[in-house]
Amino acid sequence: MNLKLFFKAAEKIDGLHESALGNSIKQLNDESLDVNKTDLAIVGVTDNRGTSVNLGVNGAADQFRQKFYRLKKSNSTYRVADLGNLQNGEDYQDTKDRLREVCEHLMAAKVMPIIIGGTHDLTLPQYLAYESKKDLISVLNIDAKLDVEVEGDENETFLSKLITYKPNFMFSYNHLAHQSYLVESGALSAMDKLYFESLRLGELREGFQYAEPVVRMANMLSFDITAIRNADATGNVNAQPFGLTGEEACQIMWYAGMNEKMSSVSISEYNPDLDNQHFSTASVVATMVWYFMEGFYNRKDTGQFNSDQYTKYTVSFEGTDDTMTFYKSKYSEKWWMLVTYGDKMMDRAYIPCSYEDYTTATHGDFPERWIKAQGKLI
Repeated sequence: MNLKLFFKAAEKIDGLHESALGNSIKQLNDESLDVNKTDLAIVGVTDNRGTSVNLGVNGAADQFRQKFYRLKKSNSTYRVADLGNLQNGEDYQDTKDRLREVCEHLMAAKVMPIIIGGTHDLTLPQYLAYESKKDLISVLNIDAKLDVEVEGDENETFLSKLITYKPNFMFSYNHLAHQSYLVESGALSAMDKLYFESLRLGELREGFQYAEPVVRMANMLSFDITAIRNADATGNVNAQPFGLTGEEACQIMWYAGMNEKMSSVSISEYNPDLDNQHFSTASVVATMVWYFMEGFYNRKDTGQFNSDQYTKYTVSFEGTDDTMTFYKSKYSEKWWMLVTYGDKMMDRAYIPCSYEDYTTATHGDFPERWIKAQGKLI
């Protein structure tokens, strides 16, 4: 694929300090750029046809770069490309088809797309890019709402299409930071019946560490900044007075970067036209991506559970022949549990979990996360 046919290179940002992150990012028109030798690729999206009210999202990627490029480099060795902004199609479906094709191409080359801009419904082409991989994947969505409206703009209705898409290659859909007064109770009940996992904003506040296993389960992440409170992210027509703080959003992105399974990320619904005079929302989004990159370049776990990098624990249940198997990483001290299926598509899965799940099993109870994992493919 000739990526230059799909993208318009980003405008050069002058006046960067020597230590600025932007000096370590290769541009699309850089003759030395070989995308196949990069780890991460920024994909800007400027199409706003998924909404009738948040129209300024077309400027998100360029304003993001103004902040992101000026952040300081860490000690990591970056292999990052900025492909510029995806050329919009003649109609909206053309844009979505192009985004899907680009993501599919990058992931086949083991390059992770980081999609910035556009509306939340562009999660659908991001998801469809996995169809050719022939593997079951887990999707993580972070949003104050559930976009399952029967009527409305595409960014309000797309989630039903994603969840019910055929052929089905979704192992799990998980949702973080929804606010109950913005979500129909029937939608949450439907998610529960499908054995999907969700943590509302209040539950995250009770213990933010509970989000980590949910994030670690995902292959792809879609982050609607509507999940971030208005005080920290005013640049969004749907901004809410309550929500994640900017710091909490960055913590989630750090978890996502550390996840060795994560292979695509998108951040949507940022509208620079509604931002404050300092473009603070752009700074939040830029810092979120900075933390994601740092997590990515500090990954510790390999997923090779039969190696000496993991300690295996077997839990027996008194009076039965039932057992559960857990693994703990010697490097990150994170936990997984083994779930077996015997299904033709997947005979087993290593489900991210917490130490609390392990202690629940040692007290004779099956963890709720294990029960939901069992139910997904029955």
